[in-house]
Amino acid sequence: MVRLLRYAKKYRRQVILGPVFKFLEAVFELILPLLMAKLIDEGIVQGNITKVWQMAGLMILMSAIGAICALICQYFASIASQGFGTELRNQLMKKINTLSHDDLNMFGTDTLITRMTNDINQLQLALAMLIRLVVRAPFLSIGAVLMAFIIDVQLGFLYLLLLPIFCIVLYLIIRYTVPLYKKVQQRLDNLNELVTQNLSGVRVIRAFARTKSDTKHFEKNTDDLARVNEKVANVSALLSPSTTLIMNLGVLALLYLGGYSVNDGSLQQGQVLALINYMNQMLLALIVVSNLVIIFTRAAASAQRVNEVLDTTPSLVSPVKGKVSGQTASPLVEFSNVDFRYSKEAGLSLKNIDFSVSDKAMIGITGPTGSGKSTMTQLIPRFYDVSGGSVRFLGLDVQEWDLVELREKIAMVPQTAVLFSGTIRENLQWGKRDATDAECWQALETAQALDFVKSLPEQLNSLVMENGKNFSGGQRQRLTIARALIAKPKLLILDDSLSALDYQTDLNLREALKRDLDCTVMIISQRIRSLQKAEEILLMDSGRLVAKGTHEELLEKSTAYQELVASQEEN
Repeated sequence: MVRLLRYAKKYRRQVILGPVFKFLEAVFELILPLLMAKLIDEGIVQGNITKVWQMAGLMILMSAIGAICALICQYFASIASQGFGTELRNQLMKKINTLSHDDLNMFGTDTLITRMTNDINQLQLALAMLIRLVVRAPFLSIGAVLMAFIIDVQLGFLYLLLLPIFCIVLYLIIRYTVPLYKKVQQRLDNLNELVTQNLSGVRVIRAFARTKSDTKHFEKNTDDLARVNEKVANVSALLSPSTTLIMNLGVLALLYLGGYSVNDGSLQQGQVLALINYMNQMLLALIVVSNLVIIFTRAAASAQRVNEVLDTTPSLVSPVKGKVSGQTASPLVEFSNVDFRYSKEAGLSLKNIDFSVSDKAMIGITGPTGSGKSTMTQLIPRFYDVSGGSVRFLGLDVQEWDLVELREKIAMVPQTAVLFSGTIRENLQWGKRDATDAECWQALETAQALDFVKSLPEQLNSLVMENGKNFSGGQRQRLTIARALIAKPKLLILDDSLSALDYQTDLNLREALKRDLDCTVMIISQRIRSLQKAEEILLMDSGRLVAKGTHEELLEKSTAYQELVASQEEN
């Protein structure tokens, strides 16, 4: 966790001054029992009303100053912990955005969400407690023992006797609960993954009438989490009664021994009451210390999980030399003997892919499900690195391109239409930040989305709900296509993004792309009709490029293509 404190540099003043004010509050708290002893012994017992009022006034003044110091410390702790959490969360998000698809797959969405939320919340709490209690609790524990020795040396040893007993109880409880807290974090990861799956796949769950079984599965996971939490809570709950027992036994011993001291005149009643207060302060402070140990243990586990992300070296990085420019005379895209696998343990997803694409051409890619169509196009913007061979864009290997510059030249519309909360205009401006309304309308017209957007009351200012749930599948697809078009890329990749469109809209869109765009278009589709006019069609099967050519050429020479066309004509 110490490494992560660098993200609290902006709040160094609050981190330093907060404990100072808390220390002052603890000093005043330690002095109060002595003043109370004087009030009783020199005021009430001796009938000195002036002394009573003096001590009472001084106690009220110190309590007020202590309360002010505590409030100031609380204020500083809030600013520092919340600012630290915000800074750390921002840095973590920046880091996640630098990770490749491989890196993200390695972690998983569910655990990244947990690390961004629950783990950082644990670290915020730890910093707040560091400022508020790390100085106060140990100081009160040690200070109470010292004050007891100042009042009476013999009774002071009673405090030293109680300390190891309490520490043994504390050690046993912490030793058992720390592993359980780690299990809680793991169960929380699993539950978060399940919630994400259920919410994103709620329509599929209902379509297959799996609501009851899925609810039972969810209840099982929540019960597992509740069971571990209950177990850790039950063990932790033993700390309070055991501490109370130790404290009461200590008070009984103190009253017993102190009674003899009062009788022989070596101790006064007020001093006995002060010693009882110091015992309460010591043991209550030790309870706080035990809670701090648990908080910092959980924070250490969270810090390890956060550092694991921050320390991950992205598997895809831009070359050190920075931006480069391609050669316009070269083929726009060129695959040379490309092999690819998603992980070292997995088999090849692409095998010996070899083709080139000229500038401003329309290319179709088709083949059975799982044949590697989408995987192949994801190598062009370098979402993944090839396992063998090379992918070149504008004559240069994609590994030589600056990633930002490369991806600015390529627009991709994925299979799943993803829209973001906001307005239609804001979603379109993801493609071009400074896009004007005229550019937005032009992109919408090319994407065949002009009519339905104009029919909306707010038009470009119409709100888009999360993932565009207030639009149909075809409307979402056309909006995502418009977002890609507005960027005016060198290469537009439509990854099965025409599937929700009817045949007429599909035809109108392809004609508009040919008419309005001055770039290369790669269309991945199962529909042969969507690819018939392409200048070249690539036929994929089992990760291999089995045939390429125009629609007519493939009909003549490719049996696989003929079977694909025949299957669609039958349907």
